[in-house]
Amino acid sequence: MMHDLKIKDLSFSYKNDSKLILKDINLDIKAGEFVCLLGQSGCGKSTFLRLLAGLETSTTGTILLGDEPIKGASLSRGIVFQDYGLFPWMTAGENIMLALKQKFPNQDKKKLKCLALNTLKSVGLDESVYRKLPKELSGGMKQRCAIAQAFGIDPPILLMDEPFGALDAVTRARLQDLLLKLWSQDSQKKTVFFVTHDVDEALLLANRIIVFGQSPSSIIYECSISPDKRFTREAQFENPEIMELRNNLIFQINRDVTSRISN
Repeated sequence: MMHDLKIKDLSFSYKNDSKLILKDINLDIKAGEFVCLLGQSGCGKSTFLRLLAGLETSTTGTILLGDEPIKGASLSRGIVFQDYGLFPWMTAGENIMLALKQKFPNQDKKKLKCLALNTLKSVGLDESVYRKLPKELSGGMKQRCAIAQAFGIDPPILLMDEPFGALDAVTRARLQDLLLKLWSQDSQKKTVFFVTHDVDEALLLANRIIVFGQSPSSIIYECSISPDKRFTREAQFENPEIMELRNNLIFQINRDVTSRISN
């Protein structure tokens, strides 16, 4: 089921620590939006993602998926981490099968294996990868497996925590294009939350960009990009509209950092 997300007066601090990490976050997210969470390292982006995943519990406020509060982890929210999230003692295929068995516990094993192979194919990997351990794969191949695992369980919400941050520029660009392709071709687009500190990556991927300020973090700026104005990689450094938006995003981030330093 595709549901809107409503986040109201959300604040978070760790237990036995009065210091707030997030403060008074309010957002309405429509189903199918591709949202990039932008901001400096340590500003609470990943913490916010963990709250959406149900891996942390808010100190105050609510997160509603449809009319239901998020309580604990769920297969309705797939997660892709920067460190791939693959068990090193299991083959790539076994890692994907583990997720599929949780999603489809009554499904025949042969059918699940067929689905796993198809998900590998969808991210540009051949069948031989199914039998390989993560240590036998490049960083880009491991991240493709992680994406295949997340898309294989077909969650309506996909949470991605700087998934391409450790990759070289060429591999990163290829996986950005792959992600956009997978998201765009869904008949019902997944709602994607993508954490990054790279302004250009956010401009390429998102139709909505949300900027977090320094801790205790709140939303200091946001903007939307209409589908008919979606930016291409080729136009990123030539289109005056993109350049103006990039400069504004960088200005908002730097102004927040400068204000904290001066205080």
